[in-house]
Amino acid sequence: MSSRFKKFLLLWSGELVSSIGGGLTSFGLGVYIFDQTGSAAGMALVTLLGFLPTLVLGVPAGVLADRYDRRLLMMIGDGCSALGIIYILIAMLRGEASLAQICVGVFISAVFSALLEPSYKATITDILNKEEFSKASGLVSLAGSARYLFSPVLAGLLLTVSDVKLLLIIDICTFVLTVISAAVVRRGTPTNATEDRTPFLASLKEGRQVITGNRGILALVIVSSLITLFMGMFQILAEPLVLSIADAKTLGIAETVCASGMLVTAIILGFRGIKRGFAMTMAVSLVLAGVFMFGFGLFTLIPVMCVFGFCFFGTLPVANNCLDYLMRTNIPEQIQGRAWGLIGFLTQIGYVVAYAVSGVAADALGRMTGGGVGHGSALVIRISGILLAVIALGLIPIRSIRNLEEDPVPVG
Repeated sequence: MSSRFKKFLLLWSGELVSSIGGGLTSFGLGVYIFDQTGSAAGMALVTLLGFLPTLVLGVPAGVLADRYDRRLLMMIGDGCSALGIIYILIAMLRGEASLAQICVGVFISAVFSALLEPSYKATITDILNKEEFSKASGLVSLAGSARYLFSPVLAGLLLTVSDVKLLLIIDICTFVLTVISAAVVRRGTPTNATEDRTPFLASLKEGRQVITGNRGILALVIVSSLITLFMGMFQILAEPLVLSIADAKTLGIAETVCASGMLVTAIILGFRGIKRGFAMTMAVSLVLAGVFMFGFGLFTLIPVMCVFGFCFFGTLPVANNCLDYLMRTNIPEQIQGRAWGLIGFLTQIGYVVAYAVSGVAADALGRMTGGGVGHGSALVIRISGILLAVIALGLIPIRSIRNLEEDPVPVG
């Protein structure tokens, strides 16, 4: 194992721990809000406010990642994002935290987290060479899936002996470990900080030109924004769907079983990676994701839902691996930060729309059909699965996407 990959593993381990802690908070607050309001809309609102700052600030954060020390930005982002969680904890210690207080705390945490993502992705490019990207992408997917894989069952068990405050305390502690890992990697990695004084808007324009100047990357960005719309619907509505027929402990176990699909696939990718056929592999995996999403919303038996959920999550690391490789190998290294910031903004607009409308749509359909929020959530998930599969099929004939793996730019 190369020294470069060892540095990556250290950095990745910190993000893995952070992801687990964030998953504990997300799960605990979701159950807390559903118990308080009985509505999917309240859960969706908190998710939206936690996501929106990362989306809006991701673009300028990308420019900062190309100008200043990326590892330092990661330390600041991770460390200060704990402030929002601390605010929610204090509100709960003084009594019950209101929905408004939870929204404020989540928003504060997300503002600082916005510094992290572009710097983290660009740092991976700094550390590794092209041949290691695919394996690294599998492990990055695993770290991202940890909030769905390990956190739910752990949170469900902890909630049987304590309450959401314990989950918040654990999450706050994980921020310390994440900052330490970034600091250690920073000591052994040359800084990317430059004396570049290019006007801020001009820097943003350079990132935009990378995307608009490559038809394949532009096509991926547009399609990805549509894909995240339907996947966001699933992520938001799976919890109220399960909670409508089971308790929090069952939800935690079900989420862990489903997310273990990501673990299996991510481990395989971590060892083997994907060698070729990235465009076709991505399209097929997303078609299957849509089919499995539809199946999850079709049944109300927890074991059957877990099977479809396991298969759905198993397709995600494959799709993410292919998307990451096709984009990363076609973006010049010196502007990776601003490019990833802009790509993140554009591709994740779908999540914002999903978080804004999914809960309201599920509540409305539940009232219209008389089946309640659970039935409404199931309907929205089924519709989203169909649309995801249809859009993924549309990727297959797009030649500009296939060209991305045939003529990548030099990286590393």
